[in-house]
Amino acid sequence: MMEDVRHSIFSLDALSNYIVLFAFAAVMIIFSVTTANFLSLENIYNVIANKVVLLAIVSLGMTIVIAAGGIDLSVGVSVDMSALVFFSLLAAGFSAPLGVFAGLFAAFTVGAFNAFLINKLRIDAFLATLGVLFIGSSVQRLATNGGTPITLTTQEYAPVFQVISDSQLLGLPTPVWILALCSIAVFLLLHKMVFGRYVAALGAKPGVALYSGVRVPRELSKVFIYCAVLCGIAGILLSSQVKSYIPLSGDAFLLDAIGATFIGTAMTSDRRPTVVGTLMGVCLLAFMRNGLLLVGWNFFWQQVGIGVLIFVVLAFSFGLRKREE
Repeated sequence: MMEDVRHSIFSLDALSNYIVLFAFAAVMIIFSVTTANFLSLENIYNVIANKVVLLAIVSLGMTIVIAAGGIDLSVGVSVDMSALVFFSLLAAGFSAPLGVFAGLFAAFTVGAFNAFLINKLRIDAFLATLGVLFIGSSVQRLATNGGTPITLTTQEYAPVFQVISDSQLLGLPTPVWILALCSIAVFLLLHKMVFGRYVAALGAKPGVALYSGVRVPRELSKVFIYCAVLCGIAGILLSSQVKSYIPLSGDAFLLDAIGATFIGTAMTSDRRPTVVGTLMGVCLLAFMRNGLLLVGWNFFWQQVGIGVLIFVVLAFSFGLRKREE
């Protein structure tokens, strides 16, 4: 009888897996009552197109890294370097496809450099990516005369931005479809392919994975490179949306990406990062931030609200699970 109760949907362990959904429902209800247009189609469309897409793509990269037991503090650098190279080439008169390829290669380089520091120099992932964060920030300032934004002075490249960020397919913005493709790709990588099993092994017990025949350096390199390339995609989309390159703008994604990924872990019994959980965490943070903005909270108080939300969700989830045990 006790076993039946334990495994029922009403057990504390099962309820802990639904904390994120409860929190999301609470956010939607509270702000729909306290604001006039929170649930309007226009507002929801804007949140998804302008807030969810970019953060979700960066968070998918963070999901891969955290699932492997690591952390990447340089996701903002990957975003910014991709945007910098992409926009610089456009401003210099090069074609859009070349700019996209070069931007993604710049992000790839950031991921490869992280992998080199971690695998070859044996530097902890936290310290390695922290160092890359500082280096990348300095490189951006040096490349832009102290942080001057890069803007285009001609309308010659307007079609580029029209295709990348302003176009629609079946009624949905193109960036939403790009997010869908990225989500499917990461889902297949983590949950349907051998790479996902290697990542899970690295996240659980790296030493055991090594003695089990997993080529740890190679798989870790893939982890950080995949993360960086995803962030590079977000960087190109970001610069296309704002029609300019703004130095250090990618840093704004770091904390929210970490928060969304860890919120997503509350949706699984083993507390492992998943694609669905991360996307749910992104939506929760995005709509929470939008609601706080609509009620008049400034950026700093929004950060307080987001921090409290993350604490409450994780505290309830892990607290209920511990109580059940």
